[in-house]
Amino acid sequence: MFDQLVQINSRPAPFEFYTAADLWTDDHTSEQMLACHLNTDIDLSSRRVEFIDRSVAWIGSHFNVGNGTRIADFGCGPGLYSNRLAKLGAAVTGIDFSGRSIEHARTVAAQDGLRVAYVKQNYLEFGTEDRFDIILMIMCDFCALSPAQRMTMLDKFQVMLAPGGSVLLDVYSLNAFKHRKEVVSFEENQLSGFWSPEKYYGFLNTFKYDDVSVVLDKYTIVEVKRTRTVYNWLQYFSPESLQSEFEKAGFMHLEFLGDVAGAPFAESASEFAIEARRK
Repeated sequence: MFDQLVQINSRPAPFEFYTAADLWTDDHTSEQMLACHLNTDIDLSSRRVEFIDRSVAWIGSHFNVGNGTRIADFGCGPGLYSNRLAKLGAAVTGIDFSGRSIEHARTVAAQDGLRVAYVKQNYLEFGTEDRFDIILMIMCDFCALSPAQRMTMLDKFQVMLAPGGSVLLDVYSLNAFKHRKEVVSFEENQLSGFWSPEKYYGFLNTFKYDDVSVVLDKYTIVEVKRTRTVYNWLQYFSPESLQSEFEKAGFMHLEFLGDVAGAPFAESASEFAIEARRK
């Protein structure tokens, strides 16, 4: 028991373990995540519906989206952006490795008579001969990736963008990082049964890595027949650190925004967005 508690409370190196698939592809947790996505009153897995509508309207206007505009939505979830953009006439490809979310997105698209190419795949492994005018990665997905994974994605974006095409994504800011605290908690059926339909005990260890501006929420879920650990990493950025990564990948014409709905950049905000064009 002592050794198990030591393991539960151990601090790994930044991005040492990657368990995103456990969260998004497990049958029970993927169902819980989809419910969070579809709850239009909270900013958890997806933003509130009024923000999504405003964001899509701004994207449509800012990028002059219309018939034939080619858009890739990385981490599309249940298609909340992809389907709306398809209604503007765009040819949209949505990529996500949650089968439950992709099925929901396809069902809604079919009901609305929309043609969206939904791909059930880890976007780190996604490849295509298609070229896109716009690539989206929304809801701070970029922050959940390690430095090597982020460079993989930016290199992938460079290849997949048409000449003059743009990437639009959002990230958590250093201002938000300052407000994160290291905590340890333990609870029976932690998060109201989120992790399993059976009885379990959940441990949460939140670790801060001040030298690299990273936070880890480490969840250890102890059930009768198994114990598993889910690592939820988040990288926090300054405009300078994000700009450095994009420039290293060959992007230029960078513009910082307050969010993916076109708000002006604010130093004090907990998030910000970047638009970067392929040279």
